[in-house]
Amino acid sequence: MNLIDCNSALKTLKSGLPIIFPTDTLPAIGCLPEFSNIIYEFKKRDRDKPLILMGSEYKQLIDYVHESAKEDYENIASKYWPGALTMVIPASEKQATIITSNDLSLGLRIPNSHMAQSLMRKTGPLLTSSANISGFEGSITYESIAIDFPSVEILGPVPWGKSSGKASTIIFWKKSGNWRLIREGEVLVKELH
Repeated sequence: MNLIDCNSALKTLKSGLPIIFPTDTLPAIGCLPEFSNIIYEFKKRDRDKPLILMGSEYKQLIDYVHESAKEDYENIASKYWPGALTMVIPASEKQATIITSNDLSLGLRIPNSHMAQSLMRKTGPLLTSSANISGFEGSITYESIAIDFPSVEILGPVPWGKSSGKASTIIFWKKSGNWRLIREGEVLVKELH
């Protein structure tokens, strides 16, 4: 098992490789946005399935949000983040190069995990997915993940703190003030229509 600290993680990420780190929900595999293809390769993930951009705080992600959705983004972010909520929102034109969806939208999340937030304060936002091989149930322990991804470095120290083991709630921005539930999780969003 290749355990690393935040400084080593930054070097690995800058080299184009992913790392695995804990979140408040499921462990994540993440990379710098310009290297998104690596996640698809390691996970054997269908390229039609978008990745989620995680950050350390909502202001770190605001430049990725299209102007038309910024007010709603800030409203939801201030109420539910950090936490197990992913917002799918139109992406800013100037950030279009990192989009992994077919509809110019981007999933955004701030995990309620000190370890994950500390990492992303150092690295900047990371494109992420759950740390499992696509089509297989993910593990929540670093030991099991190390078996699935033997060549991917894992953020230490271990053992990690407790996580829910459940995927995040996902909501989709339709238009001003109008959100649709995509996947139910632990977070209940009262602003849904």
